Amino acid sequence: MNTRKVWLVTGAGRGMGVEIVKAALVAGYYVVATGRDVQKVRNAIGDHDNLLIAPLDVTSPADANAAVESAVQKFGRIDVLVNNAGNFYGGFFEELSPGQVRSQMETLLFGPMNVTRAVLPVMRKQRSGLVVTLSSVAGITGLVFCSAYAAAKFGIEGWMESLAQEIAPFGIRTMLVEPGFFRTDLLSADSTTYAELSIEDYASRTAETVAAWKGMNGKQGGDPAKLAAALVELTAQHEPPARFAAGADAVEALEGKANTLLAQANAHRELSSSLSYSSE
Repeated sequence: MNTRKVWLVTGAGRGMGVEIVKAALVAGYYVVATGRDVQKVRNAIGDHDNLLIAPLDVTSPADANAAVESAVQKFGRIDVLVNNAGNFYGGFFEELSPGQVRSQMETLLFGPMNVTRAVLPVMRKQRSGLVVTLSSVAGITGLVFCSAYAAAKFGIEGWMESLAQEIAPFGIRTMLVEPGFFRTDLLSADSTTYAELSIEDYASRTAETVAAWKGMNGKQGGDPAKLAAALVELTAQHEPPARFAAGADAVEALEGKANTLLAQANAHRELSSSLSYSSE
């Protein structure tokens, strides 16, 4: 129906999602901006001739299918999916309830899976497309107070690396984005939930860490508008990167993890290499 690329962005009611939608519209793309509250999305982005706003709770496969159907009915195709929607459950593992951990997984891991599962048949039919998924530095290296969040983001990393190989024959590419600390709404009361449980051994550290996280809100070094513009630039490349470290702190984190893995691989190389069945 058109030659202009069509983007579908999740979590477009606030934070990074708003900036991504705005950057894509400025670049001249058609955009399907989705969120649980469509009025909130509309208030954040405004009206635009190239914009479709659709309801989508990423934890609902039915919502995902409906949003994709609306996108195809309106624009005829989907070229770029941006899995951006997210939240944060902060706390030490023992103090996070099992329900909180499961909820974190539902949004951060199963949510993108739901939306991607709905989009892939469209992209396979086109024999083209790009799946962009917002991971995190916490998907590369574990962080204190982020055990549930990191578990979900590590899951995102493994899923996307595997998926990339499965869908490459259909002309579909993937891109993982690992932001460091950006000045988004992730640490606001709307996005962050702290541990339900309280254990005396953790109590003082919990209080100190919660205060530190709250104090960081609105003071993060990364500019979301610049990251959104970078994503528009990268997605336009003939060979988008499989992984993009977003921010100087993210580059440092990836380099540090790579060096740590090399050191660990070499630490017991002889023992590691001696575990095959003997030919004798």
